[in-house]
Amino acid sequence: MSPLLDLHTHTVASGHAYSTVQEMAHAAAERGLQILGITDHAPSIPGAPDSIYFRNLHVVPRMMYGVRLLMGVELNILDTTGRLDLDEHHYSMLDLRIAGIHSLCWQGGTREQNTEGMLTAINNPWVHIISHPGDGTAEMLFEPIVQAARDTCTLLEINASSMKPCRHKDVARPNNLEILHLCRKYDVPVILGSDAHISFSVADYDYALPLLEEADFPDELVMNYWPQLCMDYLHIPTQEQEK
Repeated sequence: MSPLLDLHTHTVASGHAYSTVQEMAHAAAERGLQILGITDHAPSIPGAPDSIYFRNLHVVPRMMYGVRLLMGVELNILDTTGRLDLDEHHYSMLDLRIAGIHSLCWQGGTREQNTEGMLTAINNPWVHIISHPGDGTAEMLFEPIVQAARDTCTLLEINASSMKPCRHKDVARPNNLEILHLCRKYDVPVILGSDAHISFSVADYDYALPLLEEADFPDELVMNYWPQLCMDYLHIPTQEQEK
């Protein structure tokens, strides 16, 4: 099967990415995607846009080159309390909200404390997806995270970028494999994320797809293959419902 969506990508607005919204959308169309998420970094990452960027996303067309755009954010989970770096006033203006841990703005603790912070983010009703939970930035207990994701209809991302050799994240592959085994055990869907920082990387899942096969992970639990099911699962309205 061919993936039909990519919900974790970045544009030049993130400060360390290299393509525009239009370039990302055009690449998505060329790859046959139906839905593209633009999730630029929230303000705690150096070089990320000010909050005014997220307040003005209403100006961006939600259809480009035949691809539906979801304009959102990748929030930062800042500490073991699960604190995020934008407020609900901004969340309400966004189509899509991802949250993840990034070393540049993370204050961690023990494995148990880190897990509690992640669980708080998962239980935040504004959060749709947890980005790269297995990349090793913070040591975690994955079983309670998978169970919480199941209970809240929050998607856990299998992040392809974090498994590239150039990222030197040695635990990312085994961690993601463990997450897949647990998600299969508890019948929990996942989402593949390219984490593209340039248009050429949109829907690049080369380091994620082999893990699905290794884990014998069922296609029906991979949301990238089922765009409408994914939107329903995340309670993201169709464009007709938004009107």
